[in-house]
Amino acid sequence: MNRIDVIPSLVLSGYALGRIAAQDAGNDAPAAQWRILNLLEQSGPKRVGELAAAARTTQPGMTRLIGTLERDGLVLRSPVPEDSRAIAVEITAEGSSALADWRTEFRDTLAPRFAGLDDDDWNTLTRAAEILAAHTAIESTGAHR
Repeated sequence: MNRIDVIPSLVLSGYALGRIAAQDAGNDAPAAQWRILNLLEQSGPKRVGELAAAARTTQPGMTRLIGTLERDGLVLRSPVPEDSRAIAVEITAEGSSALADWRTEFRDTLAPRFAGLDDDDWNTLTRAAEILAAHTAIESTGAHR
């Protein structure tokens, strides 16, 4: 594989793994739910507009998703003290627990696909995961390189 093709391949493979895991686990929650909960857990409370931008969706669409997450007890909305018009969204303890359960479910669902890997392959995947984590952590700050 050419160097220029590696990153698109990683992104598409990541999407495929997520779809496969959700399908195999019978998890019908929208992927956006897990992305938003993960973002909130990593970066703390965010305004609805910031979440919409991070998820690349509309503010009304994000407001609907946040409403569902709030009804399910996974997030809490509260006014931003310095801006009475703004609403901050934060993950609840129940949301963190659901996210941890989702990670475990997906890990356990996908594990058989990787059971035959040797130590060198695991070391390669581990390093790739570290590199990806380092280069996607910037997402939570809203900055771009």
